[in-house]
Amino acid sequence: MLFSAIAVTPNRRPHWCSHWRLHPRASGVLRRHHLLIVAIAIAIAIIALLLPRTGHAATATPAVPAAHPQAVAASGSCPASLNFRVKRLQDDAPQDLCQYAGRVVLVVNTASYCGYTYQYEGLEALYAKYRDKGLTVLGFPSNDFEQEPGNSKQIADFCYNTYGVKFPMFSKTAVVGPGASPLYTWLTEQTKQPPKWNFHKYLLDRSGRVVAVYPSKVEPGDPTLTKRIDALLAEPAPH
Repeated sequence: MLFSAIAVTPNRRPHWCSHWRLHPRASGVLRRHHLLIVAIAIAIAIIALLLPRTGHAATATPAVPAAHPQAVAASGSCPASLNFRVKRLQDDAPQDLCQYAGRVVLVVNTASYCGYTYQYEGLEALYAKYRDKGLTVLGFPSNDFEQEPGNSKQIADFCYNTYGVKFPMFSKTAVVGPGASPLYTWLTEQTKQPPKWNFHKYLLDRSGRVVAVYPSKVEPGDPTLTKRIDALLAEPAPH
């Protein structure tokens, strides 16, 4: 309204009216400012429209978790006989037995105060002889027959210091009865032969099948055991 009043009375404008006459450069600045404001308003409107869609897309795409060993086993790469997680003897660190898939495996329940305890030496010798060819010995100390009273550290020290055991050993495990570990429950179900004493042995081929069971009296160096191991190691690894 002020500009209109000034425009219709050009001959009687006051002396300060000259300040309202915009310099061309100032007019250009105002136009640029006006365009900038319009551009900002448009940008804000676009962002406001896009934000709900972006947020919805983000929540609809959850992060993919890392593969769990159970998922790997379910794909068929790990046999049922090794699809178990147990604790390492030395430090109770969880161990996935699937890491031994494709190898010949001898599973043995052990004890430190048994008439067969000396078999630790034979088991270690067997492991040292065949390890590079594909054999793994897995030792599971058990007090089910009341001959393994020690804790994990005591058992580990005894095995290493007395017999130089280097094959994988795991924490104390129940191997018989309703409290048996999942691994030993599975082995018993498959063979119908639960351990009757310490140093009972289950022999698995490269595919994870239980192919033989040996009672405590069969020593690690017995030809009936070593010949079977030789034959299994000669078989090709499963694909």
